[in-house]
Amino acid sequence: MSYIIYFLAAALISLAITPAVKYVAHMLGLVDRPGDARKIHTRTMPRFGGAAVFVSVLLVGLLYAMLGQWDFDVVPVRFAVGILLASIVLIVGGSFDDKYDLPAKLTWLFPAAAAAIVIYFGVGVGITFLSNPFGGQIPLSHSILGIPLSIIFLWVWIMGMTYTTKLLDGLDGLASGVSLIGGLVMFALSLTDKINQPVTATLAIIFVGALAGYIVYAFNPASIFLGEGGSTFLGFFLAVLSVLTGAKIATAVLVMGIPILDVGWAILRRLLRGQSPFKADREHLHFLLLDAGLGQKRAVLVYYALAALFGFVAVFLQSMGKLLALFLLLAVMIGIIGSLASLYRRKRQAANEGSAI
Repeated sequence: MSYIIYFLAAALISLAITPAVKYVAHMLGLVDRPGDARKIHTRTMPRFGGAAVFVSVLLVGLLYAMLGQWDFDVVPVRFAVGILLASIVLIVGGSFDDKYDLPAKLTWLFPAAAAAIVIYFGVGVGITFLSNPFGGQIPLSHSILGIPLSIIFLWVWIMGMTYTTKLLDGLDGLASGVSLIGGLVMFALSLTDKINQPVTATLAIIFVGALAGYIVYAFNPASIFLGEGGSTFLGFFLAVLSVLTGAKIATAVLVMGIPILDVGWAILRRLLRGQSPFKADREHLHFLLLDAGLGQKRAVLVYYALAALFGFVAVFLQSMGKLLALFLLLAVMIGIIGSLASLYRRKRQAANEGSAI
């Protein structure tokens, strides 16, 4: 019952404060104007929605810390302080980017600093190995240039998840909805007999509630965008949750699998072209789905369905099962891209034939 109360509290707060956040965004000039080829909206939009999600998580999280049964063995005070400080860095830094349109070579500094902060405060530092799906363990106790491999892995993992939701934020409600599903998966995972962590389950359901209230305004047709701070905060929080639940990285990879593969392909594509890997373009999968004629709502629902399917299946799979699911997910991704490419070629061919007539 307490989970329902925390969910509803976060959802109601988010639902109530988002209109005020819209006003603040316009007042501070945190808006997104149409014009760029990547932008499909036709009117000026506030881009500070992530602040509503963050404030909701913060307020209900504090309520839980004061009134609930917080497990300080799983999430010590120093962890909570590190997560809070890192989140503030993301929200404030992202707002600077939204306001002043910072170059790509600078925007990565805020996520990098956030990842470093939570590691400095000890989140995940005690992880010494990863489960090997083929048996045994993958040790993280070695060092590279004096830096423990576990710290390098954690930093890369948090950065990767942070950029996954950042680059996913291209359609109304896409990043927030997929992140909501990710939070639900982490909630379910925390309740399993193997994990059994009420504190991470509560944090996850608070996160889900905050997104549920916000998505009322974010789903197509949206009246507010997450903004840079919000889109990075979502991936960051999911990454931290996955670490707190016992480094269940494979589960998080599966629920965010399609976006992660899309981001990996985007980075490789840009590097091969000699571009910055942080440079935005209009070749992400969600844009391809639009170009194929799927429409915003249906394209977003396709993402939701895939995230839910692979995410909740992963809760009940062992390491080898998750590895097989990852291969299946890769095959699905290749199949989707191949089908879209074929459809796009047919549409181009039909358009050329029509213009020739």
